[in-house]
Amino acid sequence: MKICITSQGSDLNSEVDSRFGRCAYFIIIDAETMDFESIENPNIHATGGVGIRSAQFVSNKAVNTVITGNCGPNAFHTLKSANIDVITGAKGKVKNIVEQYKSGSLKTDPGPSVSPKFGL
Repeated sequence: MKICITSQGSDLNSEVDSRFGRCAYFIIIDAETMDFESIENPNIHATGGVGIRSAQFVSNKAVNTVITGNCGPNAFHTLKSANIDVITGAKGKVKNIVEQYKSGSLKTDPGPSVSPKFGL
């Protein structure tokens, strides 16, 4: 199962980024093997539509779940339309979040966690 965690840095010891659309990195992880790919967010400095663009970018990586600090309505609905689960409220190191995910202690959200334009 592939998951995407927003991150402030490029490795598993980095802190989770509280923003989805404007996070510094997307870390794509195979939760079973812990193999991962770190990708700089190409949308971090875009002027508009960042949530949607970031959601489309992540959906092209064939992930099943996105874990982040917060997710606005445009990104949330774009992810859900791609059948990607969204988990918000994540804090701490990426590797610890993966362990929490694997243990089943993280629950998917029924809707966005913040209003539009949160990450500006």
